[in-house]
Amino acid sequence: PAPCLGYSFITKQPVWPDLLDRAPVTASLAVGASILWLVAGVSTGVLSALRRGTIFDRSAMGVALAGVSLPIFFTGLVSLAFFSYTLGWTAPGGQFVPFTENPAQWAYSMILPWITLAFLFSAQYARLTRAGMLETMHEDYIRTARAKGLRERNVVVQHGLRAALTPIVTIFGLDVGLLLGGAILTEKTFSLNGLGKYAVDGIGSQDMPKIMGVTLLAAFFIVIANLVVDLLYAVVDPRVRTQ
Repeated sequence: PAPCLGYSFITKQPVWPDLLDRAPVTASLAVGASILWLVAGVSTGVLSALRRGTIFDRSAMGVALAGVSLPIFFTGLVSLAFFSYTLGWTAPGGQFVPFTENPAQWAYSMILPWITLAFLFSAQYARLTRAGMLETMHEDYIRTARAKGLRERNVVVQHGLRAALTPIVTIFGLDVGLLLGGAILTEKTFSLNGLGKYAVDGIGSQDMPKIMGVTLLAAFFIVIANLVVDLLYAVVDPRVRTQ
């Protein structure tokens, strides 16, 4: 029955039920990490732009540079070795607990993959937000808003940040769509049986139906993410509604 994505060459089982079984793991990783990196990245970028040239700005951009440069398999393994196996603060790899069974254990088992993955993406978002805010805060309408006597908080949030969020929304939709299709390196590093690890296993065994199933599902998520991003443009930027 549709959607028929074929049968595995190795197990002789249909691919679609396997994808449905692995999807909650990948969705949990993508949703939790995306919330963390969006909040942390945008907040850090805004504060760095408002405090340009200060110690906070230089420190935040230095950490962001490290986050962009360090690969996920390096930070993931270091985090596991230090926080899980040395200090025992977080769950070791491969300990995923479904949200429906125990929400607290679900969050505990995913907190380290979330932080590790969010560290990589939040660094990119912080740098992009900072650049957008520095450009936006020198626009004429920002000076006009200040001349009208608006509070600085309203000027920054309602006028400056909303205009600077357009590229953030674009890459956020693409990043979430890609992660929903399988966070390959993160799932492999933390031994999470999600769509990414399922695709890697299919590649290793040359099981084409598995690979094609994950590819089609990832393409679906990317298309949906682009559609949602286009709809959000009108919410974030009033100029889109005017045009």
